[in-house]
Amino acid sequence: MTNESVRRSNRTMMTRLCVIAVAMFGFGFLLVPFYEKICEVTGLRNIARPDVVANTQVDATRTVRIELDSNLRNLPWTFKPLETMIDVHPGEVRQVEYEVVNTTDRPVTGQAVPSYGPQYAGQYFKKLDCFCFAKQTLQPGEVRRMPVVFVVDPKAPAELVTITLSYTFFEVAGAAQKTSGGVAPAQPDRLVNGES
Repeated sequence: MTNESVRRSNRTMMTRLCVIAVAMFGFGFLLVPFYEKICEVTGLRNIARPDVVANTQVDATRTVRIELDSNLRNLPWTFKPLETMIDVHPGEVRQVEYEVVNTTDRPVTGQAVPSYGPQYAGQYFKKLDCFCFAKQTLQPGEVRRMPVVFVVDPKAPAELVTITLSYTFFEVAGAAQKTSGGVAPAQPDRLVNGES
């Protein structure tokens, strides 16, 4: 093999490697919007919109206990429900509040992710308004009360007597630098130690 053919072979290999690197970068860059569209189309991970409630007829013959829980995942805040437990009638529109405090000397943005116990209860717990629909940016030392307006679907089975609503707040990396006010921009950011 001559010196010229070795150079040509190396140049061809370098070109191929550069094309592969650019393609991998492009794929990684487009993965987040692609994932968001798949979730939107299939209805998966649909926590950023209010639920649709068709029947709000109150069933005064039944009571469901709602237990409220709060968790933080590597976020320098304090976060708690103002009430830890309430009793509601299915079909009754209710509001509860959570309080969050930024204990740092810098703005921090977080995103709350809800979970339910028992797991099947989520299909009967309809959120009409929730702080979990948008990222929350708190300024240093800021205290905020955030409401959750909900209704328990009257179609919930009779054996569903207790629903645990638990929120976990995750820090959104880089989002506090992008915003100066309460609600961060709508573009997707990466959650630290969480799913995005």
